[in-house]
Amino acid sequence: MRRTLKHWDPENELAWQRGDSRVAWRNLVLSVLSEHVGFSVWSLWSVLVLFMSPAIGLGFSPSEKFLMVVVPTLVGALLRLPYSWAVTRFGGRTWTVFATAVLLVPATAALVFVQRPGTPLWVFLLIGAATGVGGGNFASSMTNITAFFPQRYQGRALGLNAGGGNLGVAAVQLIGLLVISTAGAGHPAYVIAVYLPLIVLAALLAAAGMDDLPADRAGRADRGAQLEALRCADTWWISLLYVGTFGSFIGYGFAFGLVLQTQFGATPLQAAGYTFLGPLLGSFARPLGGWAADRLGGARVTCRVFAAMAAGTLVLLAASALHSFPLFLVGFAVLFVLSGIGNGSTYKLIPAAFAARAERAVLAGRPAGAAFARARRLSGAVIGIAGAVGALGGVAVNLVFRASYGHPGGGGTGAFLAFLGFYAVCVLVTRVVYLRPAPAVPAVARTSERARVRV
Repeated sequence: MRRTLKHWDPENELAWQRGDSRVAWRNLVLSVLSEHVGFSVWSLWSVLVLFMSPAIGLGFSPSEKFLMVVVPTLVGALLRLPYSWAVTRFGGRTWTVFATAVLLVPATAALVFVQRPGTPLWVFLLIGAATGVGGGNFASSMTNITAFFPQRYQGRALGLNAGGGNLGVAAVQLIGLLVISTAGAGHPAYVIAVYLPLIVLAALLAAAGMDDLPADRAGRADRGAQLEALRCADTWWISLLYVGTFGSFIGYGFAFGLVLQTQFGATPLQAAGYTFLGPLLGSFARPLGGWAADRLGGARVTCRVFAAMAAGTLVLLAASALHSFPLFLVGFAVLFVLSGIGNGSTYKLIPAAFAARAERAVLAGRPAGAAFARARRLSGAVIGIAGAVGALGGVAVNLVFRASYGHPGGGGTGAFLAFLGFYAVCVLVTRVVYLRPAPAVPAVARTSERARVRV
């Protein structure tokens, strides 16, 4: 039975206090569950490649294994734009049920082939591409949830939603560790089998407890919002910054185990024992980034995060030069935490930047209601665009690792130098675009972001 709310205005304080807040938080909790399972399925190959060895009839080179984690990252990134549009077209509840249930297809296919000796690489690449549907869940979930919450709570709401979803990366890797430590490295199918009932459960709970928003609040009234957002400079600046934060998180999360195996000769058990820790730390840090951005401003937090990520990359370069495994782990742990904080603070820039645009439009004489409604629609569109571009950053991270480690005697130094340079660019962009004082327009100068926003 279709459940569509008749009226919804999260900025109506009285309605929020009388019960709308409970509706919003219920949808958030169920959205987190669905997104969490989606991230786990998307991340399956970061775990399954650790099992693949000649011992089970699946001997692949490091270069081929890096390719296996690149493909689902790429497909997940490309699906984020259509997923962010689809949730506004079909409704949050309706689309969440579908997007969760469809995860059964790649999970079942992986279960069938992952322990079949002699399976060619192209079969695993096709299945990996199919698991990319789990990456699309992020964009639809974030677009849906941003419409449920008022501006003042969006940093923490989006942080909790994304952080709970990001935990799916750590969860599937932790399950992989448990399987390897108990059943051995010859049973990757056990990891997949855990998720089949969870997918069904998440789809049923979404059907029973989530709501579709009215058309005007879901963004269906402006189907060209994504095209309009593409013409805004802020869309591209924020997307670039999200490449540095989420691209690092998902790229490192998918590649970390392989990096440990390739650079330090870690066994599957050793790699799995450390791999889940980074995504776990980064996922828990993401709500902290949203909370800090609500208090201090997304631009300030994001700029400091990138400066610290550059310092963390210097630690990795030192660890590589010294061949120090403990120092290498510390450097990556720092990067995962910082990328999580940066994910939350960068997403806070989206509603803040477009709210500032709305303020400038009101000062120019446009009706306030229309200006802020447009800002909400564009914010939802940019969430999808930034999510897609940021996930493409994960593809770039894995391709850089593949190029760096993919030849005999190759190490990670070249990759880490490339990451260091990119973080320096992100620091510069954040300072120049979002921390430079705005023009002397009183209403804009008082915005929490102190952003220079071009309408």
